[in-house]
Amino acid sequence: MLICATCAVERDEPPPGVCPICADERQYVPEDGQTWLTLDGLAQEGQQTVLKENEPGLVGITTEPKVGIGQTAQLVATSEGSLLWDPVGYVDDSAVKAVLARGPVLAIAASHPHMFGVQVEWSHRLGGVPVLVADADRQWLGRNDPTIEYWSGSKTIAEGLTLHQTGGHFPGSAVAHWAAGAGGRGVLLTGDSVFPNPDRRTISFMRSYPNRLPLSGAVALRIAAQLGGLTFDRIYGNFNNVIGSGAKAVLQDSARRHAGWARGDFDHLT
Repeated sequence: MLICATCAVERDEPPPGVCPICADERQYVPEDGQTWLTLDGLAQEGQQTVLKENEPGLVGITTEPKVGIGQTAQLVATSEGSLLWDPVGYVDDSAVKAVLARGPVLAIAASHPHMFGVQVEWSHRLGGVPVLVADADRQWLGRNDPTIEYWSGSKTIAEGLTLHQTGGHFPGSAVAHWAAGAGGRGVLLTGDSVFPNPDRRTISFMRSYPNRLPLSGAVALRIAAQLGGLTFDRIYGNFNNVIGSGAKAVLQDSARRHAGWARGDFDHLT
């Protein structure tokens, strides 16, 4: 198994000449070319995983230094078991021990293919738990394994913990809704289709962040309408970028703003 140095997604050996995920218009292959990593090599260089509690029942997992895109994985714990969301591109024994100390893992899922990380490797080390991949994005899967399970539409992980396919950034892009989060007010775990901005008051809707390619206003409004039926007050993005409260209203307002700029409503400001 090899890991793309740019996006940190695992691939079966022998790998292609370049990582297909990075060659796509949403990502990029570095100017100096494709580089592949291994878990053993990263471990020998001192790579580490770091866990930090975001709120009761929710733990963020990062790597130091970052591997690839450098997302923050989220471990959502319920009384039935946990979900590992947006798994990072590295795993070690200390992280596995810490994750299992919070209860059995029911599934691993990613918001979209850029966040696949070393999801199959995480599964193997956690006892072969299911790796849930949106059927619409199966073409981007770099490592096949019996633990892979395809899904579409919505998928219940445990009571009060459900995946919802929104599309947008990728056709299979998804969010995870955790009803008990934020003290019972509800939490959304999102990826690049619903991306909390640095101002912590607005959200972006993009096809590509590094290449600055937006989604249409119609798609932003569609996503907001779909998620409008869920109850949530807080959003955690895939880099621990957070809308701390009032997130449902922020999502709706941001979608309308995005659509307005796309239509030209605010051209007088340019």
